[in-house]
Amino acid sequence: MSPAPDGPDGPDGRDESDGRDGLAADVAATLQPGFSGSVVPAWLERAHAGGLVSVCLYGDNVDAGGGLATLCADLHSRLPGVLLATDEEGGDVTRIHYPAGSTAPGNAVLGRLDDADLTRAVAASIGSELAALGIGLDLAPSVDVNSSPGNPVIGVRSFGADPALVARHSSAFVEGLQSTGVAACAKHFPGHGDTVVDSHHGLPRVDVPRDVLRERELEPFRAAVAAGVRTVMTSHVIVSALDAERPATFSPSAIRLLRDELGFEGVVVSDALDMAGASAETGIPEAAVRALLAGVDLLCLGSNTGELRWAAIHDAVTDAVRSGRLPRRRVAEAAARVRALAADVACPPVPSPPVGPVLDTAVIARAFRLSDRAVRWLAGDGPVTVVQVGSVANLAVGDVSWGPAGLGEAVSEDAVPDGARVAVVGRALGPDHPAHATADRLRAAGHEVVLVECGWPRGGADLEVFGGSPAVSRALLAVLRGEVAP
Repeated sequence: MSPAPDGPDGPDGRDESDGRDGLAADVAATLQPGFSGSVVPAWLERAHAGGLVSVCLYGDNVDAGGGLATLCADLHSRLPGVLLATDEEGGDVTRIHYPAGSTAPGNAVLGRLDDADLTRAVAASIGSELAALGIGLDLAPSVDVNSSPGNPVIGVRSFGADPALVARHSSAFVEGLQSTGVAACAKHFPGHGDTVVDSHHGLPRVDVPRDVLRERELEPFRAAVAAGVRTVMTSHVIVSALDAERPATFSPSAIRLLRDELGFEGVVVSDALDMAGASAETGIPEAAVRALLAGVDLLCLGSNTGELRWAAIHDAVTDAVRSGRLPRRRVAEAAARVRALAADVACPPVPSPPVGPVLDTAVIARAFRLSDRAVRWLAGDGPVTVVQVGSVANLAVGDVSWGPAGLGEAVSEDAVPDGARVAVVGRALGPDHPAHATADRLRAAGHEVVLVECGWPRGGADLEVFGGSPAVSRALLAVLRGEVAP
């Protein structure tokens, strides 16, 4: 169904059969706040009593013990029927394993292995963990085709650069995750892979002809819809072939394409509206109105909504309806979709045995790519030392342990012993990354050095491992030590 046309249903923008309390509840149902800390705030309980349906959990919600179980149980107790959501992509982006890092290897590794059954199994293991916590909506997978090697925000969150490969793994991930009863979310529609700007900080553009868009960006979304994905997340990206002025989250044309051409009938979710690409110019309340007008159903408000921001957003949407700017039936339609999803998938925690890693180190290592220098280095003799060079993560990843240092298996450059063969590890190794200078200094000091890329390859690294999660890092250490063959 396309977004509702402009114009109110009644003289004040309300459905004539629906009173003010009904409008307030419908508006609340379209909003998905986050909150700070590991204690349920009182304002969230009040919002739930007023119609709130869904809450999103972030790394900031993990308690001091490194878990979410107590908080999730509390939320289900205090907010009966709540639909809990989170970004559990596996690999570099994790919430339920924050900040220690995910037990899953991540999409880029899965794409390199190119075994749909493995992808399905990994997604099912993630779903089982979420279901055990009572989280009914996973804002994953990222089905973006990472066609730009310098992409600052997608990278190894993508299955790859080939649309057909991304499509088959997108559908496998959706099937595996939803087999556990947890709803999946294909993101970031209509594609965030061909960008060099991070939408957390700015407004990216994708300027390609419509036929390229259909053949590249849209193919994985088409596959995810065919696989029955329950939700799709819009991107704060201007895709000029669809709308030259508005990001997809605010573009009726983009959402009509999703509904009418791709045939998606589920819930359209916005990427977080506190991101600069969404609200830097207008503020979040206005962004919420614009997203609903475009056809979005569930508005992700960001990690630290707070009571004042919640009230301001709720008031802005309510006022837009009452003024006639936002059709009352558009809000009712969105609220109905969200409530139907929550009724179908929201559940209290489901007791289940602990879920261990699905892929062992030998399998993950098969995804690695080696240069001739790396092959020679691995054939050498002598002790191995790892030096990890700091790399700033994007906000989607956050402050999560990564690489061998996250496992306590790295030393500083000045602590490298004489005669050691050295692996210098970094991620997003562009030409100006300090890891290159570190490697040069160690070579000048007489060490055999291999440069390891844990992010999306940008050229210049000797060993590319396509991820920095603990699962990938253990496989990397096993390869460096000669315990596993890549």
